[in-house]
Amino acid sequence: MPKIDYCPQDYPSCPGTYLIKDEHGKILYVGKAANLRKRVASYFRDDKQLSPKTKVMMDKVQAIDYLCTSTEKEALLLESSLIKKHKPRYNIVLRDDKSYILFKLEKESKYPRLYLTRQVEKDGSVYFGPFTSALAARETMQFIHKTFPLRKCSDRTFSHRTRPCLQYYIGRCLAPCVHHVDKDKYNQLVSQVELFLKGKSKELLQQLEKEMYESSKQLDFEHAACLRDKIRFISQTIEQQTVVFPEGGEKDIIGLANTEQGLNLGVIFVRQGKVIDQKHFFWPFISQGQEGLTSEINKKTNELALQTDQNESQFQAKDPGIKQETSNEIEGQEFLRNFFIQFYAPGRFIPKEIILLSRFTDPVVEEILSERRQGQVRIKTARSREEKRLVALAQTNALEARQERNSPLTKLTKVLNLPSKPKRIEAVDASHLSGQGMLVGQIVCLDEELQKDLYRIYSFPELEGSRDDYAALAKWVKRRVDSGPPWPDMVLIDGGKGHLAKLESALNDSSFWTSQTQQALGDSQNGKPWELVAIAKGARRKGELEEFIYRPHQKNPVHLQPGSQELLFLQYLRDNVHRFVISRQRQNRKKHMHQGGLESLDGVGPKTARLLWDHFESKDSILKATVKQLQSIPGIGPKKAEQLVDVFKKEACMNDKS
Repeated sequence: MPKIDYCPQDYPSCPGTYLIKDEHGKILYVGKAANLRKRVASYFRDDKQLSPKTKVMMDKVQAIDYLCTSTEKEALLLESSLIKKHKPRYNIVLRDDKSYILFKLEKESKYPRLYLTRQVEKDGSVYFGPFTSALAARETMQFIHKTFPLRKCSDRTFSHRTRPCLQYYIGRCLAPCVHHVDKDKYNQLVSQVELFLKGKSKELLQQLEKEMYESSKQLDFEHAACLRDKIRFISQTIEQQTVVFPEGGEKDIIGLANTEQGLNLGVIFVRQGKVIDQKHFFWPFISQGQEGLTSEINKKTNELALQTDQNESQFQAKDPGIKQETSNEIEGQEFLRNFFIQFYAPGRFIPKEIILLSRFTDPVVEEILSERRQGQVRIKTARSREEKRLVALAQTNALEARQERNSPLTKLTKVLNLPSKPKRIEAVDASHLSGQGMLVGQIVCLDEELQKDLYRIYSFPELEGSRDDYAALAKWVKRRVDSGPPWPDMVLIDGGKGHLAKLESALNDSSFWTSQTQQALGDSQNGKPWELVAIAKGARRKGELEEFIYRPHQKNPVHLQPGSQELLFLQYLRDNVHRFVISRQRQNRKKHMHQGGLESLDGVGPKTARLLWDHFESKDSILKATVKQLQSIPGIGPKKAEQLVDVFKKEACMNDKS
């Protein structure tokens, strides 16, 4: 049951956004409502009318705050902004914020060029895509550059060039930067590129064949041969493309699949009637809250995949619909709404149609997407046979992609003989610069994704000049134990057998553990210390750098196939923690140099050094400061001032002797 009571008078009947918080004030969920009072009331229904996810969430609720807005549209945009900022546990959050690659054809330029971009601008250019794979996009671009000799350089380079570049000499550019190029001839090339990217390959081939025959009649056989090779090249490329919608059009097909692990979502991009790419998403442990949505989708998809020959009227008759809004349906609509607003962000390419298998009724979302696209966007239910088939394909691809994504850590669990698949992995690396600035960096990988807000740096000034990585790791264990749970399921050390042995010895030191920490460890780890793994670089053989993986109580390293997914995963974690600690090491070095070495003096920390530099102009004036002068600085008391004067006198004497 909720920890708070619902009182209707506490919530206004206006559009707005509500924030569900736990006892610590942490935001658990952000939602949007056309009527705040009615929407909040829906969370206080009988338990039988709530979804499992909502029941679990409401058991943790301590407060529900709200923000009123003028319109439902403003509430939706505010909701999206708050989700992105706070990343609530019970909302879907797209961690992949990058835009996808598009082809941009500059139509307004005197000599247009084609290049790759990730942003859509309303400047008269034509865009094609998106491509989730940069490799696939560049391969297509390479084909176009070989086939159509458009200019490649930027406008700035184009305007300052005095002689042709290499592209001209290998026949891949007409060099309009320095040579006179007939504008009609160049525009003809631009039109051919546009036809190719739009999928109008038949029209393009007809144009090229006509031009080839004319060149042949004029006895220009060299040009005719070039056109012949171009036609053959394009024809081979066309054979690899499958037309799914003969009428063309731009559509995104979305399929949802529910599993015990979570909710899978697949997107298939259809451009000019052809499938050009796809993308997959997964949200763990969200499936319980989407039962009403995904169970219906799973059932429909299985039926429709086998009955693609039925006509539209039969499909409508079998579509049960949802006549009454249930808790599951509301959550399903909220899930899709959040996905649409986050996925189709400003600056991204948005298609004319988005196809789903389930009904989606939120005109505000369509209005926002239409504004972002600057053209009408429709969110439709799949009706035609081909649309239903693609929805089923998107669902299947999402499930297969999740299984593939799971495989590296699943295999790693088996190869390393771990008791269970680790959920929280912490990778650590000790670093110093010639013995100075001893640090241990720690990164966290949770559910196979790096959590940068959980990264930590541990400094050990008592180890200055020691160059002792082993001692730093042992002290890190003590500091990590003192910080308490959540405990890692696995710790990855950037180091060899010695590093592993030292860490294991420190971890088994009972003096590190208080009764409270030991009890907390016992609750989460069955009373056993963390699983330890070390990764060390070896010699280079046959062009490959060997990697040695060590486990406690194993004399020989664990063999992982070079290039395997499980080894790449460990390397990925090792490289990230190494970069993190080195970057912090450099930052500290610069800061130390800037502060003139004051922090090396006893009793002078970063805060005190900052106070001294803000008050005095030079290090000499600091070392000559009196007790009275130091006392006048806010934050430094009489006792501290006397200590600093003694330290400064010793430092001044040492400087005089040297």
